Amino acid sequence: MIMFAKRDQEAAFATIILDGLSGQTRRVRLMEKVLIANRGEIAVRIAKTLRGMDMKSVGIAHEYEGETPATRCVDELIVLRGDSPIAAYLDAKQILEGARERDVDAIHPGYGFLSENPNFARSTRELGMTYIGPSPEVIELMGDKILAREFVSKEGFRISPSEEEEEDPLSFKERSEAIGFPLLLKAAAGGGGKGMHIVRSAKDLVGAIELAKGEAERYFGDGRIYAERYIENPRHIEVQVMADKAGNCLHFFERECSIQRRFQKIVEESPSLALDKKLRRKICSEAVGIAIAAKYENAGTIEFILAPDGEFYFLEMNTRLQVEHPVTEMITGRDLVELQIRIARGEELSIAQEEIKTKGHAIECRVYAEDVEHDFSPCIGRLVDVREPVAEFVRFDSGVAKGSDVSADFDPMLAKLIVYGETREEAISRSVESLKQTSFLGVNTNLAYLSRIVAHPAFVKGETDTGFVARHKLDLAPKELSTKKRRMLLAAAALSNRDFRERVEAVPEPYASIGDWSN
Repeated sequence: MIMFAKRDQEAAFATIILDGLSGQTRRVRLMEKVLIANRGEIAVRIAKTLRGMDMKSVGIAHEYEGETPATRCVDELIVLRGDSPIAAYLDAKQILEGARERDVDAIHPGYGFLSENPNFARSTRELGMTYIGPSPEVIELMGDKILAREFVSKEGFRISPSEEEEEDPLSFKERSEAIGFPLLLKAAAGGGGKGMHIVRSAKDLVGAIELAKGEAERYFGDGRIYAERYIENPRHIEVQVMADKAGNCLHFFERECSIQRRFQKIVEESPSLALDKKLRRKICSEAVGIAIAAKYENAGTIEFILAPDGEFYFLEMNTRLQVEHPVTEMITGRDLVELQIRIARGEELSIAQEEIKTKGHAIECRVYAEDVEHDFSPCIGRLVDVREPVAEFVRFDSGVAKGSDVSADFDPMLAKLIVYGETREEAISRSVESLKQTSFLGVNTNLAYLSRIVAHPAFVKGETDTGFVARHKLDLAPKELSTKKRRMLLAAAALSNRDFRERVEAVPEPYASIGDWSN
């Protein structure tokens, strides 16, 4: 338990007239200084909105990280200490101590790290600070995949057939087999594709169960797993919802996140070509219904699996802002972080559902430091140069810069490239061009791989599902260089190396010792 003295609760409120749906006068929390309990591109992104709202930002960074774009864009910085950077960012007590010392009004957790930790949210509120997110009770309910599925099913919404190991570990194998193959094993407290395994036959089930349990314990400190029916070639559709403390809940339409590798999203877009008006209305309404049933508040995402036959099932809820939220901001023109902050301080949503419109098409590509040819393994190194595309239709969210060290301590995502077009075709062509203009010298990246994805004929036609990467593996592999091109590249690389040029241009002995003398 974290023990601190509480702040003066009454001093943290003010009475203002709100232009909400009710039009009533309400007391709202004063919010002048916000701690961003995160790092990288999301910390930069949150700090920009805080600056636009005339609020001060407080950042955090591990003592070994040095200067980063995130540390440069905040007004104040708390230096964290710990055996490892990752441990420091998960040290709730140290972060809250820093927040209290800096007289912080609120904490925004971003995503990852402590963003779905109910104890962190609870401790923040107990200290008299505002937690910019849902209540601890809702995080516990909807952030736990097993509890969330049970809740959603009881409320009458559709989930795919599943079985929990914790219910009866001894019979879990038999109960899972009864669902039918293929199966998908998942961690109850998981996310980001960790602890997930597809099982296609009974002979592989026991080994997969042990592997999933081990990964769940290692990544999340919670070894609970469950098995669900694996739907072949589904689309991954998610709906952005936003709810205030007065019970108003809105959706900001859908995002399609079907392009994934190792169960992790790499390309997201909105709107989805898979949804017609009727299906879009149905899936968005169901997302709002789930959020209302859970008494949800603030930003959240309801994720669904959409089967080829048009049926869809609840997958999970992310009780936080999503990595891919810029796609929604691009087509709706709404700042989701600003809405989060306004809701957290007690304001009502000042817009009605019919006022939320979409325009055009947006595509987000996640740029990773990874070796695509070796199973997308993370890469490390120092960035000697960073070049980003600049255009009015491009948004480039990055947490690194020239000179940044890319280590194995954190997720290898370097940046997000978000491109807008009046049509999907325009968004695709602009994405291809923008990816060509982007470079991170010093580490291997997936930039060329992303270019091949968005230019692939199947992607252009909208024929996307979660099996896209595996199905088009050969098409997406880098093309073999011709002998002539390889020699040209090697020559260019050699001539760009100063030591090599000096050796080539040096005068050999004994002529070097003779100097300028000639007979």
